[in-house]
Amino acid sequence: MNGKGKKIGLVITVLLIVVFFIYAVKWINHRMNYAISDAVFVESDYLSNIGFNRVSGRVVQLYKKESDEVKAGEVIAKIDDTDYKLQIEALEKEIEALTYQKKQLESQLQRVARETDINESISALTVEEISKKLESLKAQKDQIESQIKLAKKDEERYRNLLEKGLVAKRKYEEVHTNLEVLEKQKLAIEKNISELKVSMEKSKKSVEYAKTQKSITEELQNQINAISSQIESLLKKKQDLENQLQYTELKAPFNGVVAKKFVSIGDVVKAGQPVYAILKSDSFYVKVLLEETKLEGVKVGNKAYIKLDAYPDKTFEGVVESIDVASAAKFALVPRDISAGEFTKLAQRIPVKIRITKGDISLLRVGLGGEVEIEKSR
Repeated sequence: MNGKGKKIGLVITVLLIVVFFIYAVKWINHRMNYAISDAVFVESDYLSNIGFNRVSGRVVQLYKKESDEVKAGEVIAKIDDTDYKLQIEALEKEIEALTYQKKQLESQLQRVARETDINESISALTVEEISKKLESLKAQKDQIESQIKLAKKDEERYRNLLEKGLVAKRKYEEVHTNLEVLEKQKLAIEKNISELKVSMEKSKKSVEYAKTQKSITEELQNQINAISSQIESLLKKKQDLENQLQYTELKAPFNGVVAKKFVSIGDVVKAGQPVYAILKSDSFYVKVLLEETKLEGVKVGNKAYIKLDAYPDKTFEGVVESIDVASAAKFALVPRDISAGEFTKLAQRIPVKIRITKGDISLLRVGLGGEVEIEKSR
């Protein structure tokens, strides 16, 4: 039995050695084909602090909490917009009143302009008509004056003949009466001319008055232009307020997850003050601080397999996206001073960025740690 027991023990030992050898070969082979590191951190390209642009106020709504998902354009917070709405309402009433006033002035302008044009035309026609009548009366006066001149000569000649008894008295009286008639006609014409001159002056004054009325239309037009400018200015102010009213709603700039909430309902925030920190959904990557001794064979495009400590039963896949050209120590807050030649030699770590291509991205959180295996190129 002792001999048989020894044989069994020897077989078991050999088997254990073989198993160990197989596992050792696999382990060594795995280490040769993969660069393995536990200096792994989940990072993000887009971690944005967002707040209300251009406006300040009291926060009245916070629609998201930390770890909530957001969609691009979704309203995630709101500040009190009462003041902006009241200002817009007041502007709308003022614009409405000015618009009504403008319409009234435009109506008045059209009426005055129409009446002015009509009065000016009538007055101008009247002046022209009177001028023609005056010309006609002056011509008649000249003609009668010529007739009176001849009639006076006839009257004087017949009076001399009457005194000498050479003509009948009746004949003289006819000539004398004709002279008197002509002189009365002249007086009548002169009276008409005087009256027409008075009418002419009135008509000319009407024309001048019509022209002065045009200055009223210019004044009305200036008032209309001033009101139009005022309305335009108020409309621009209203547009600015409406834009500010839109800014009282905070919208998500992209699809992502709320990483941090900085304020609470009731807080007064200033323009640009952070309200949320949001991680872009597709911006997660794994940052690996890979020892320089493991860098050989690691190239951009190589596959990588990531296990996170928070999810030990899940494996994420990715590819190497970039390999930094400087070690992490180069950018340390207190870099090593090796100018004196005294330093401890340490394996430097090179930052390697791995873009995740497969796995439940919703599980990722910035800062999670784990382990990565990167396939080496042969």
